[in-house]
Amino acid sequence: MTSARVVVGAVAGAVLLPLLAVPAHADSPTAPAVDLAGLRGVLRSAQAQGAPGSMARIDDGGRVYRAAVGVADRGSERAMNDADRFRIGSVTKTFTAVVLLQLVDEKKLQLDAPVNRYLPGLLPDDRITVRHVLGHRSGLYDYTNDMFAQTVPGFEAVRKKVFTPQELVKRSLARPRTNAPGAVYAYSNTNFVVAGMLIEKLTGNPVRTEYENRIIGPLELRDTFYVHPGMKIPGPHVRGYLTPDQAGAPLVDATEQTVSWAQSAGALISSTRDLTTFLSALLGGRLTSAAQLAQMERWMPSSGSGQAYGLGLRRRDLSCGVSVYGHTGAVQGFYTYAFASKDGMRALAAVANTSNNGTVLNTMLRTLDSAFCGKATKATKPPRGKAPVERHEDMAPALTLD
Repeated sequence: MTSARVVVGAVAGAVLLPLLAVPAHADSPTAPAVDLAGLRGVLRSAQAQGAPGSMARIDDGGRVYRAAVGVADRGSERAMNDADRFRIGSVTKTFTAVVLLQLVDEKKLQLDAPVNRYLPGLLPDDRITVRHVLGHRSGLYDYTNDMFAQTVPGFEAVRKKVFTPQELVKRSLARPRTNAPGAVYAYSNTNFVVAGMLIEKLTGNPVRTEYENRIIGPLELRDTFYVHPGMKIPGPHVRGYLTPDQAGAPLVDATEQTVSWAQSAGALISSTRDLTTFLSALLGGRLTSAAQLAQMERWMPSSGSGQAYGLGLRRRDLSCGVSVYGHTGAVQGFYTYAFASKDGMRALAAVANTSNNGTVLNTMLRTLDSAFCGKATKATKPPRGKAPVERHEDMAPALTLD
């Protein structure tokens, strides 16, 4: 087994944005210390459970912590590296939501207006609002349920395909809606395909341009790219390995794909450094107005214990009573957790380079406790048999994993 590597060090000064002043960092005397030993143990467990490698980064004011285990490439046996890029899956949804909320700030969009006001005739129900789409309460069926009912055959069928957003929405509308608009939370990638269409209609630009101009450029995210419909991850990167449904079958290298099945719902590439930078800026109030950040944080109950969903943003309530904010990501070959404290001062990004492995998914959830709860609060964790079980939603949310 490859040994874990942990690095602790100082990071240079904060990124400056023209939007809002950057709050000064003050280490809270009550904040638990990062549990590096625990974090290392989580990563090793994920490797033992089938992930070729995993890594995590924690930014905590003027300090950065890194841990990595296993390999980024099974062929060359190159070790995982914090500088490597990877596919972030549904963490893309938070980027997409930020762009739309900036458009609300610019008076180009109203959250409670019907989607059809901006995209006439797209949806069969004028009651579906922009807010419903961003909060997964539209009732629009998730087309990925059908697409990935069989994991590897489903992936190979779309690996090289290029869809239009309209084609993806059409797939959704071919199935009955799951609920009335606004009734309940029901995770659906269709919602954020629609969100991407709204961005392009209101700005006249591709979503790539808006990500770059509004988030990637201002925050100097040098590892974040939207390459769709390109298939390759640029520069040094982690290779992702898809676990087949059949027990014991060899892993499938899923690194190269268009991710056209997800687009603005899940096609971004990034790094752990860029994700912690992004979340710290968002929760620190540097990407939207305070009013729009408050809209993102209007929580509704979501699936699974200890979770709620706002607008493109999840809240997770940890074993120690701390709540953290961000998103999970699952795309073929990669599981990502990206969360930060309420003020954005401490942020975690963690990735394992496998997917369709519920055991690894649930194990990687524990990186949050190591980052935000520390050692002293371990006794507050639920007793054996009561630990939260992570439910895979980001792809084919209606399907049961494992």
